[in-house]
Amino acid sequence: MKKNESMWQRPLHAASLTRRSFVAGAGVAMTGAALAGCGSSQGAASSSSSDDGSDSSSQASSGQTTQLSFCLDYTPNTNHTGIYVAQSKGYFSDEGLSVDIIQPGDGTAEQVIGSGQAQFGVSYQDYIANSLASDSPMPIEALAAIIQHNTSGIMSRKADGITHPAALEGHTYATWDMPVEQATMKQVVTKDGGDWSKVKLVPYETDDDVAGLQANMYDAVWVYEGWAVQNAHLQNVDINYFSFIDTDETFDYYTPVIAGNTDYVKANPDVAKAFLRAVKKGYEYCVDNPDDAADILCQAVPELDASLVKQSQSYLAGQYTADASSWGVIDPSRWSRFYQWLNDNSLLDKQLDVNAGYDTQYLEA
Repeated sequence: MKKNESMWQRPLHAASLTRRSFVAGAGVAMTGAALAGCGSSQGAASSSSSDDGSDSSSQASSGQTTQLSFCLDYTPNTNHTGIYVAQSKGYFSDEGLSVDIIQPGDGTAEQVIGSGQAQFGVSYQDYIANSLASDSPMPIEALAAIIQHNTSGIMSRKADGITHPAALEGHTYATWDMPVEQATMKQVVTKDGGDWSKVKLVPYETDDDVAGLQANMYDAVWVYEGWAVQNAHLQNVDINYFSFIDTDETFDYYTPVIAGNTDYVKANPDVAKAFLRAVKKGYEYCVDNPDDAADILCQAVPELDASLVKQSQSYLAGQYTADASSWGVIDPSRWSRFYQWLNDNSLLDKQLDVNAGYDTQYLEA
């Protein structure tokens, strides 16, 4: 893996889809009748700026509808519920917006957003770092945090007693063989007083994190608490789990985020504000009404496992805003701390401006 390629994995929508399979399947086909394809320019909404470059907010204020595309990072899951709520409840239309929810075709959400095929979408702080460190950075930036804290960590069988990082010594860990992943693991194990060299690395070769544990393919695996851990609970599988943010504040980075095409939002600030108002209202509804929000997501994407969606939505209701003053807040010190760690460990091809890659001026308190 090159240093500027995708460094992390992402939470997916079904038990059979895992964090590692995201990278392998970045060009997955669309699912659900509610979604429009966007592997090419077909299906992607065009920019609503007028020919003279004026702010498309004038269309909304005059009663015209502004057409937008929002690109998911992968198949629909509970990270995205606020978007579906905003669509279902009419929050977008209330702002004079018509939003097509799309998925990346033969690429990533960052490429779709950066190319302008979608004006907004889902990304991650570390993926934005990849772009910033490239020779040709894409015009993409984070506008709001979907979830306030990093909710990933290590899941293992309860019987193995892996309740903290150093306890991984003498056990097998399923690795994706990626530099940032292993640098993260080494740091948390070492900081906890453990010896990283005593952790046996085995290839991650499963389509289901919980099933992999049950089959003894590995003793520990990196997962998202809102999906794999909830799936284990639903299956009554006894597990231990510890989060990265409980072991090292460095890894309390922003994952995932609402991202925007930098050129578009600068040219259309009022549209960006209107879009984020609707999205914020959607996620606030998820916080207050997790069961109803889960139903809305399942109605839009009926192939999802409803019981897992409900379980995940209940967990995330407390995570979307968490201890922040309001939904969407990005703490500059947390953002820069993670980028400084990437710089200090030379994990990218170029040194980052630790304060680059986000702009919350469009998010209203």
